[in-house]
Amino acid sequence: MSNEKNVLDGLAENINASSEIPEDTKRQLISNIMRAKEEPVNILITGPTGCGKSSTINAMFNMEVAKVGVGVDPETMEIQEYQLDNLRIFDSPGLGDGKERDIAHSKKIVELLHRRDANGNALIDLVLVIVDGSTRDLGTTYELIENVIIPSLGEERHNRLLIAVNQADVAMKGKHWDSVNCRPDEVLTAFLNDKVRSIRERIQTNTGITVNPIFYSAGYKEEGIDQAPPYNLSKLMLYILKAIPPKKRLVVAQHANCDEQMWKKSDELENYQEEIKNSLIDSVCEGASSGSARGGEIGGAIGSIFGSAGEKIGETVGKVVGGILGGILGGIGGLFRR
Repeated sequence: MSNEKNVLDGLAENINASSEIPEDTKRQLISNIMRAKEEPVNILITGPTGCGKSSTINAMFNMEVAKVGVGVDPETMEIQEYQLDNLRIFDSPGLGDGKERDIAHSKKIVELLHRRDANGNALIDLVLVIVDGSTRDLGTTYELIENVIIPSLGEERHNRLLIAVNQADVAMKGKHWDSVNCRPDEVLTAFLNDKVRSIRERIQTNTGITVNPIFYSAGYKEEGIDQAPPYNLSKLMLYILKAIPPKKRLVVAQHANCDEQMWKKSDELENYQEEIKNSLIDSVCEGASSGSARGGEIGGAIGSIFGSAGEKIGETVGKVVGGILGGILGGIGGLFRR
C-alpha cells in the first residue's frame, strides 16, 4: 500500500466518519483530499556545488535515492529526478565547477523552468535555491539567481522562488555552534541574520524581487554514519508549504520524513508547528462551504452567511480537521504542535 493511500484515504475516511462536520461540508473536504491524489507537485532544488542539496532532500523526505556524495556522477549534465507518488524533486547539478559546465547546467535549468504542463501552467511549482552558509563567496549563487532563475520565472517570479542558507553549523568554521543543543549561539545567530539580510538586499537591488531567505542546517547523513540533527528544518518546510498552492500542500506534507528528530530543533518551533498545521487545514478546507481557512477564521468566513451558528460550525470544522490531520500525519508528529 502506498504512503499516498495511507495518508489521503485515511484522512478522507476520518472526515467522513466525523459527526461534527455538516454533510455538505464533508463532501467538499473529501473532494479536496481526493483531488490532492491527482495533483502533481514539482520542486526544483538547485545551488552551488557542496551546498547540501542531497543532505536537504534526505533530511526532509528521507529519500535514500539522494545519496550524499555517492551514486551520482559529479560531472553529469543531467538534472536528477526523485519521485514519491505525485511529488517530484528535481536536483540540478551544482554550479561552480568551471565556466563551461556552469553554462551547460544553467541551460538545463532554464529549459526546465520554461516547461509547461498539459494545462499550460509552469511545470515547476517552486524553485528552492540552497546557499552554502560556510562561504563568503556567493558570486556563483548570485549569478544563478539573478541571471538564470529569475529571468526564467517570468511573471510568476514573485511567488515561486525560495532561498535557504544551509550549513548554519559551519558558517563560522564551526565556532559558536552549540553541538549539544544543535543550535547557533547569539553570535552565530547574528552572523546568519546578517547573511540572509545581505542576500535579500542584494537581490532586491539587482532584480526588484523581494525574497525572504532563511538559514538552517540539514545535518549530515552518510552510509554508516548517524544523522546529525537538523536545525530549522521545520521553518524550511513551512516556507515550502506556504509557497505552493493550498491544494498541493498535502502532497508535500504526506511525504515528510517520519523521524520526529528531524523537526524538533528550530528557533521558533511552536510557531512553525502551528503554522504548518494551519497551512494544511487550509489545504483540506479550500473552497468548502465552511470557508477556506483555519479555526475561527473558517467561522468568520461562513458567519457572514449563516450568522453566529455558522461561526460555530466553521470553528468546529477547523478544529476537527486539525485534530484529524494530527492523527493521520502522526508519523510526522514533530511537525505539529502537541
